[in-house]
Order: sequence, then C-alpha cells, then structure tokens
Amino acid sequence: MRFRCLGLPSDTAARWRATGRDDRGNALIARVADGPGSAPCRHCLRYAEPGEAMLLGSFDLPRPHGIYWTPSPVFLHAHDCPRFEAEGVVAPTATGPDTIVSVRSYDAAGMCLYDLGQVCRGPEVEAPLLRALADARTAFVNIHTARPGCWLATAERLDAPRAELP
Repeated sequence: MRFRCLGLPSDTAARWRATGRDDRGNALIARVADGPGSAPCRHCLRYAEPGEAMLLGSFDLPRPHGIYWTPSPVFLHAHDCPRFEAEGVVAPTATGPDTIVSVRSYDAAGMCLYDLGQVCRGPEVEAPLLRALADARTAFVNIHTARPGCWLATAERLDAPRAELP
C-alpha cells in the first residue's frame, strides 16, 4: 500500500518562527535539546541533536474537526528545516525505541475508528499503521505519543481520495 506521513505544515512552521507565537497565541518557549530523543521536531520529523535550539508551542491539528479535535504541544526546530513528506516511510519520530505511540484512525467525517486504534512501542508502529490505512473506512491516521498524547505525525493513503490537509 502506498502511504505517506506528513509533518507540521510549512506555513505554520514559518509563522511560528517569524512571530514567536503558537496557534493559541502563546509565546513560544525556547528549549535546547538536552539529549538524544528529547525533542522531536514535528516539521522535519526528526529528533533534535543534543544542543540544538528548539521551540515548544501548541499546534491546532487541522484534522479531525469536531468532537475529536485537539490541540497538541509540539517541538519545532528554531532554524529552518524541510517538511517531511516521504512516501512509504513511517515518521522517524514515531519509531524511536523508547517511544510508546497511539495509532488513531479517523473516517472522512472525522470520527475515530476505535476498533483500529492501537498502542504499541515505536519500533512496532508500522504494522498497526498499515492495518489502519488498509481499512476502507480510514481517511487518515494521526500518530500520537501514548503517555502525554502529543501529536507526532499524520499518515494517509496515496491511492485513495484525499481530504485537504495544509
């Protein structure tokens, strides 16, 4: 199955860096990555290197809308980085050996498909992600950290009609 994972939209990343404000109007919090795996950038979907400057803010997820919508705290590199949009590659921020992730599948109306949801270790995420994407009801999948619930990436099939995502 053809799929891709998507990071935070580039226009959001540029706006945050230019204004110093997140989607909720909060001042971004500057952080320095203090160790491997400590700050996953949601734009390029790679972990910051120790010592890299990061920004922490609240991201208003573009999907789902309605009842299941939620904002999420996310890290962003303080410097420009390319948006991750690789075909057939699970977001590196979701596959870390110490990461516990929640795979959340949604239909075209933005309703959560509970029977397709799964919590697993990062290195095991590909199987539940592909299972969710293979289900005809699935319009997209959001991957979150299972403990704090932060959004890591969105995944979508490339062979199915696509709802608009910035």
